[in-house]
Amino acid sequence: MVLRSCAYTHEHNGQVEHRYRHIVETGLALLAQASVPSRYWDYAFETTVYLINKMPTQTVYMKQPPWYEDKSTPDHLYLIVYVDDILVIGSDFSRVVGLLVQLASEFKIRDIGTPSLFLGIETVPWRDGLLLSQQRYMQDILKRAGMVDCKPLVTPVSLVASLVTSTTPYADPTQYRSLTGTLQYLTVTRPDLSFAVNRLCQHMHSPTTEHWSLLKRVLRYVKGTLHFGLHIRRSVSTELHAFSDSDWAGDPVDRKSTSSFAIFLGGNLVSWTCRKQKTMVRSSTEAEYKALADVSVEVTWLVSLMRELGVCLTVPPSLWCDNLGATYLCANPVFHARTKHVEIDYHFVRDKVVRKELLVKFISTKDQIADVFTKALPGLRFSFLRGELNVVSRLPCA
Repeated sequence: MVLRSCAYTHEHNGQVEHRYRHIVETGLALLAQASVPSRYWDYAFETTVYLINKMPTQTVYMKQPPWYEDKSTPDHLYLIVYVDDILVIGSDFSRVVGLLVQLASEFKIRDIGTPSLFLGIETVPWRDGLLLSQQRYMQDILKRAGMVDCKPLVTPVSLVASLVTSTTPYADPTQYRSLTGTLQYLTVTRPDLSFAVNRLCQHMHSPTTEHWSLLKRVLRYVKGTLHFGLHIRRSVSTELHAFSDSDWAGDPVDRKSTSSFAIFLGGNLVSWTCRKQKTMVRSSTEAEYKALADVSVEVTWLVSLMRELGVCLTVPPSLWCDNLGATYLCANPVFHARTKHVEIDYHFVRDKVVRKELLVKFISTKDQIADVFTKALPGLRFSFLRGELNVVSRLPCA
């Protein structure tokens, strides 16, 4: 099975950009320079459109090409491609080697064996699985910020500090934006940083000295957790569980809410997010319901992805919410007048529940894992939820 990004033309200011005349020229150039056989034209074509559009907005999962089909075995091989870096994954090692031999006959490739570093992410064998770590990347961030020898902290966000409007702009906003951008990529393996980095990113247009102090606090937390990474292990379960949470009117500046979710496949964290809601809401139930709608979209996509990969779910995904009002609203067929302004979100989630594609369940706040994505927490509570996200240290506990 080959997963390919579908070409899609962006739309700006209501007018579609037509770049078709450049696509064929670039595709021909790619084929000629790489000496690629003509039967790979469709791949070169899609690669060209991808490069022109910078980033695809849609992804289409297609059947494997006829020349790669092997009906004698149900196993699949998966290729994860980023520019000229490729990961080949499969359940049969002999088939993986065979594919590499075929690729070597068509392209000039270098097999580095079992991956240890891919796109700045280290894969460290640890206990019963792998630890995805960006320790080298974190050390590079601290070096760029001049904070290699800084004093570490146990939490990235202070309980008493708050983002307030400051009249003193930071002297080097480019440095602030650069470091905040590097921290964004760090959240690939460090979901425990999502809330802190999300708050920093909201002020990239005009950072102040106060925001710079908050950024340095995050870096001091990074200093104290250099050996932490995301633990991925084999799981016998293929059930999807999603934890959804929202901090109603938590932003002291504009009083908008923060939505978050964490999705687990078996015991592994596979998707998470933390983002500020675009509109203000008048109740905590509405804020939680908007968060439920967001996680429902992500879960629906993951179910579709797993189906394309040949993994069928035996039970519907479970959505865990710590707001009784939002939970009852999913199960109540009566549409109350006071909830008309969330009608679209209501019908989307409600339709999934009625068709038994999702199960919305209540969970107590103390067990809500997504709570770590919505607010500053005390050290003990933060450490506990960080462990629940499978963010652990490779070093033995003292």
